[in-house]
Amino acid sequence: MAENELGIWFRSIPIVTRWWFSLSIIFPLLGRIGLINGWYMILDYASIVYRFQIWRLITAFVFYPITPQTGFHYLINMYFLYSYSTRLETGLFDGRPADYLFMILFNGCILIIIGFLIPLMLLMDPLVLSVLYVWCQVNKDMIVQFWFGMQFKAMYLPWVLAIFNMILQGGGIMELIGIFVGHLYFFLMFKYPQDFGGRRFLSTPSILYKFLPNRQGGVSGFGVPPASRRPRDQNDGGGGGGWGGWGRGQRLGDQ
Repeated sequence: MAENELGIWFRSIPIVTRWWFSLSIIFPLLGRIGLINGWYMILDYASIVYRFQIWRLITAFVFYPITPQTGFHYLINMYFLYSYSTRLETGLFDGRPADYLFMILFNGCILIIIGFLIPLMLLMDPLVLSVLYVWCQVNKDMIVQFWFGMQFKAMYLPWVLAIFNMILQGGGIMELIGIFVGHLYFFLMFKYPQDFGGRRFLSTPSILYKFLPNRQGGVSGFGVPPASRRPRDQNDGGGGGGWGGWGRGQRLGDQ
């Protein structure tokens, strides 16, 4: 019975989030039990460019070294990944998995560039935060709960997470990078074309629709795009440190 319920729950996760969530469990666990060497999973410019270890471009996003010191942070990461990725994929991107995958790929490419420049070796944190940021912008007036019963609008959640991590662990840089990348996507996809009348620079490649076709009749369940968003065709390529708390959202004014 328990196995059956677990299977039902797993299959209910939207497809892009399901793969991302699953890989983010498999690779850290394989590293924890010693079946893979964590060094070969991280982002390393020399290894990718000169040794052609291309898989690092993917594993850097889904691998996380689990130790007694980092275990709690990893669990919080997984909660945010599952919760906010699911909400975004079944909300703004409902019925459009290709557009959501494109958002993940765009954010990931920007993070790889930043990772080479800074450098960064692990990119799970900022990628998760970038997705959370987009959800918070789409649902910016929704009230979320944080530690100690704190309540505030969702638009402030990414900044609160960054501040708490700075205070508790002296970090925060990963959160700030994630906020920057999420804002870049949100600005180019929504704000610039709608509020500034500019062209849309981002468009989902048609090949992604062949693997992840749109579902007819999708309905946004967790949020809608900004009010000024222009109508678009169904196949338009749009849409497409430890974090201290999470909360259930509720609309402003709801009880």
